[in-house]
Amino acid sequence: MITKPFTAMIAVASLSFSATAAPPNVTTLEIGASAPNFSLPATDGKTYTLNSFKDSKYLVAVFTCNHCPDAIAARGKINQFAKDYADKGVQVVAISSAAPEGVMLWENGFSTYDDDFDSMKIVAKECELVHPYLYDGETQSATLAYGAVATPHVFILGPERKLVYQGQFDDGKRDPGPAKTKTVINTMEELLAGKPVSTPQTRVFGCSTKWKWKTELVAKKQAEWAALPVQVDPIDVPLAEKLKTNGTVKWRLFNIWSTTCGPCVAEFPMLAKTYERHSMRPFELITISIDPKEDAEAVSQFIKDQHLPHSKRNARSMKEEGRATNNYHFQGDNLEALAKVLDPEWQGPIPYSFLVSPQGKIVWRHTGEVEEQELRNLIIDSMAPKTDH
Repeated sequence: MITKPFTAMIAVASLSFSATAAPPNVTTLEIGASAPNFSLPATDGKTYTLNSFKDSKYLVAVFTCNHCPDAIAARGKINQFAKDYADKGVQVVAISSAAPEGVMLWENGFSTYDDDFDSMKIVAKECELVHPYLYDGETQSATLAYGAVATPHVFILGPERKLVYQGQFDDGKRDPGPAKTKTVINTMEELLAGKPVSTPQTRVFGCSTKWKWKTELVAKKQAEWAALPVQVDPIDVPLAEKLKTNGTVKWRLFNIWSTTCGPCVAEFPMLAKTYERHSMRPFELITISIDPKEDAEAVSQFIKDQHLPHSKRNARSMKEEGRATNNYHFQGDNLEALAKVLDPEWQGPIPYSFLVSPQGKIVWRHTGEVEEQELRNLIIDSMAPKTDH
């Protein structure tokens, strides 16, 4: 059992702390302490305070967010818990603690949605949440007051709104299936049976709270990405076949395009952003221009202007494969041969995109501009671990 409160040194610029001031101590609420009040907007259009839940014997406040894989894995289990205990005097309220501007783009690589309020509304609807989902990403006042250091971080408040438990929801971490230790459920059963809480405090294993002070770090990492080198290499049919066959651990999104194709040019910024978003995962964007050979300089300049480098994560595997880039220009005359090795079902129009599994199987193909949300959903679903749950 952990008996001392968790403490983190956090610089919270959004909470009247300047970027140059010494970071304040953000201390997790101690067991027995009175719950701090809050007033936060929710995805259902209402504003909730602590008093909004006065009719419930127990209030389970879960500090969470949209992007964290641990929070995503726990989301369905928390929602089911809210359903199962609603008639037992237990109310669940979820509070998004992440400041969107404190989240690096690649940290969204496990989520189809960002952490802004509008995205929360979509998540609440799609996941059919039966409990309120509150937004604290603007001021993070409640997150700071409770000292929520990770996602998800659970606080159980008793009838007098004194803290009786804080910590993990269960020990499932990033597994959405049944956990070995159902921590909150076990704790609630003790409380409902009138027993003392055997473990009032547990460690929280999840993504760290994304405070607004992280904006400087986000900007630094964005500058590092912008400084990565970009290049375009020629590609022939054998190399194209090798890339399509794959055989690596990476999922590969191919995009066939041209500088003279309006839809190709229009969708490229989204593709570049998508690659950066998933750059810390086993994912790779392979672009293949089919512009004429004499337009090589224009192709190269376009890719540089769009700034589509290869990620540092992919650098090592690319070196092992004997290549230096993820951007290519097919300068041959036999497009039929290229189409045959890439995807025999490609009829010729561009832009043409398709996703290849590590085993070289095409699991999705699309002609024309791709809708960003559709592509996010596809990538997340494809890379999601398959379980028996």
